[in-house]
Amino acid sequence: MANLASMHANCVAVDAILESAGVAGRVQVLSEAAPTAASAAALVGVEVGAIANSLIFTTAEGEPLLVMTSGAHRVDTATVAALVGTASLSRATPEFVLAATGQRIGGVAPIGHPAPIRTVVDVALEAFPTIWAAGGIPHAVFPTTYAELLHLTGGVPAEVA
Repeated sequence: MANLASMHANCVAVDAILESAGVAGRVQVLSEAAPTAASAAALVGVEVGAIANSLIFTTAEGEPLLVMTSGAHRVDTATVAALVGTASLSRATPEFVLAATGQRIGGVAPIGHPAPIRTVVDVALEAFPTIWAAGGIPHAVFPTTYAELLHLTGGVPAEVA
């Protein structure tokens, strides 16, 4: 793990939030980028379902929605749209993701954004004692639990796949 002084500003911000929330997990910088759930799982040594993907969608109203989903799932946008009360959800553009989160696709953390983002958390993640989420850049992850993820994000648990 890289020391805090050499970490990217996004990683430092995520780490500070984890520390202030009193959770044990800390951002870890990986030897290579892990822009997909499969690559993250391989680098961390866990099954793909234990990877918490941070996916940003755009609602029909133009608002960001963060869906934290198990790496083993694909989001059912119609189901999630109905759940959050919007007519439709579409995958956000890279520019929209960066503006909403301050982070680039492939490394979006569930926390550390300029402003809170409405969040839905896949109930399938609860099956894993430890889940791994992006740490703000494609080269960073952090371990957490389902309960911590709900607390950190203010997210609503839901079936998303």
